Amino acid sequence: MATRTESDSMGEVIIPDEFLYGASTQRAVENFRVSDRRFDRRFIEALGLVKWACAKANAELGKLDKKAADLITVKALEIAEGKHDSHFILDIYQTGSGTSTNMNANEVIANLCSVALGAKAGSKKIHPNDQVNMGQSSNDVIPTTIHVGAALGITRGLIPALEVLQKSFERKTKEFQEIVKIGRTHLQDATPVTLGQEFSGYASQIAHGRERVQSSLDGLLELAIGGTAVGTGINTHPQFAKKVCAGLSEKTGLKFFEAKNHFEAQSAKDACVFASGALKTVAVSLMKIANDLRWLNSGPRCGIHEVDLPELQPGSSIMPGKVNPVIPESVMQISAQVQGNDVAVQIGAQQGNFELNVMMPVIAGNLFESIELLTNGCVMLAEKCIDGIKANRERCADLVEKSLALITNLNPVIGYDKAAALAKKAYKEGKTIRELLKKEKLLPEDQIEKLLDPKTMLEPK
Repeated sequence: MATRTESDSMGEVIIPDEFLYGASTQRAVENFRVSDRRFDRRFIEALGLVKWACAKANAELGKLDKKAADLITVKALEIAEGKHDSHFILDIYQTGSGTSTNMNANEVIANLCSVALGAKAGSKKIHPNDQVNMGQSSNDVIPTTIHVGAALGITRGLIPALEVLQKSFERKTKEFQEIVKIGRTHLQDATPVTLGQEFSGYASQIAHGRERVQSSLDGLLELAIGGTAVGTGINTHPQFAKKVCAGLSEKTGLKFFEAKNHFEAQSAKDACVFASGALKTVAVSLMKIANDLRWLNSGPRCGIHEVDLPELQPGSSIMPGKVNPVIPESVMQISAQVQGNDVAVQIGAQQGNFELNVMMPVIAGNLFESIELLTNGCVMLAEKCIDGIKANRERCADLVEKSLALITNLNPVIGYDKAAALAKKAYKEGKTIRELLKKEKLLPEDQIEKLLDPKTMLEPK
């Protein structure tokens, strides 16, 4: 393997020629051999955008010469676009400030610029610290990158995905609005609902989830950049942060702004905890919905089977013809992972010791994974499951007729105690409520038909 030698403040390091990172990153490669988990594409995109905005701001403030700034901004945008992802190979489980990954970006950009100027990688023709990292610290760059990346993931991915899923449920709500079925509480028969009413609840859960996720943007749009090492802003221009935020806002269309208090922005990750909590809530909603769909589809002959889910693949390697609710099962696993990720974010955010949180990489890794999982999961659930659901009308009607809960409509007529005795008698004799009432001749038949019409039980009266 061809190699080159670069150096940092600790001395010389041998680096494989295929990589454009420098000595600091290579030390991290050798130190953090923990997992195969890397920062995802959205994080690297955000990091590239932050470096672009910082170089642009420094040039506008007269701190960075135009030639260097032009090169840095071009190469930083290439990183944002994913053209150099192969040079970002560091493990997420690294230094808690994310310094290794910040230097990874600084060194790759510096070497790309140096090569573009005709120099060799490692020559520091463009310096990773003095020029690419000008006016910055890992301690404000990494939290800024987390916020930018999470905000992009939510606005460009998750919120549109939630809207897709919500609309799918709303279409089914309308399609199923006249189909009366039995309601269930405690997994026991309850009074009737329509299948449309049931699906309207799912649509509302997703709508509320989307609003909760949207509200988390208020904290994520506030950026730590400009605080440098501990929040004081040492070694940066007083207008630097405002210009960086302006550049990022212009580039992304989001309204980023400088942190109101840089000490909070760097020592606490409360905005990430809040966002992760909103993601967890969506995950909990999806778990409930996916479980309901599995129950409603159960059977086809020995279960509830009020709906048919799309048949996507064989369900068993031993039982011929078996088809499983694979999409809801996948969504349930996504939900479990997101809820677990939230715990990791919560624990990570507790480690804001004095002026710096020292678990930012694990916060970023879990937060970004949750956004991606929910984004893909919502679209998958909508397109491969909800859109193709069919109602089993005959089964719905049959279960309603058999339900003992129909007796509830008689409470105002014969009283709770008498109605309860009739329900127990109907169950013991294996009769429907209608059959028993007609047999006992407790009420005129026309009144029985009116009282046991399930459509009269669907709203207050």
